[in-house]
Amino acid sequence: MSNATASPQAAHETAKWLLDIKAVNFRPEEPYRFTAGWASPVYIDCRWIISFTEARRRIIEMGVEMLRTNGALDGVDKVAGGETAGIPYSAWIAEATSTPMLYIRKKPKGFGRDAQIEGQLAEAEKVLLVEDLATDGGSKINFVNAIRNAGANVSDIFVVFFYDIFPGALDTLEEAGVKLHFLCTWHDVLRVATEGKYFSPQALEDVSKFLDDPITWSGAHGGRDSY
Repeated sequence: MSNATASPQAAHETAKWLLDIKAVNFRPEEPYRFTAGWASPVYIDCRWIISFTEARRRIIEMGVEMLRTNGALDGVDKVAGGETAGIPYSAWIAEATSTPMLYIRKKPKGFGRDAQIEGQLAEAEKVLLVEDLATDGGSKINFVNAIRNAGANVSDIFVVFFYDIFPGALDTLEEAGVKLHFLCTWHDVLRVATEGKYFSPQALEDVSKFLDDPITWSGAHGGRDSY
């Protein structure tokens, strides 16, 4: 089960929106450090989009169009957002498609119903999982398992942004039987950033080197050096 990309036009437009609203940061001289230990000269904050009405509306329009084209909305009973960044995106997609919504906690809340899934979910219903972005794909499995443990089905995940640089990032999702749908990647952002001269030539060159070999770049800058 392969991943599903947007059209080149949608990828370009999404990347431009992300750059224009400054959701993307290039900082090779002071690398970011991710939770998984990777050092990176680039950082993206898809939560930033929620504050920009025109950008978020257009991104959701493109996302829904892609999902419909790819058949990912066929037979979907519920749209589920992953805690926390996926919740606003799932709400917008649910509204745009007139579909009931859920949200999924990272773990059961520990009191009351001890629920991990909030909202009404019936056995055998089909769920579209929504998140803001995907790095190595591993964090999505917790949400996928929660849906399946509740007796429902999930075969598709939507994210605005997919890193698409770490080896084997899609293997875990494919092994779990889910397809990742995304609007753009770091390669799209670098292309648009270069065309639009959003950053200095040196910053663009450093980011290009990182994208060509993120593991080596990370190790050379004090971060994780193996997958």
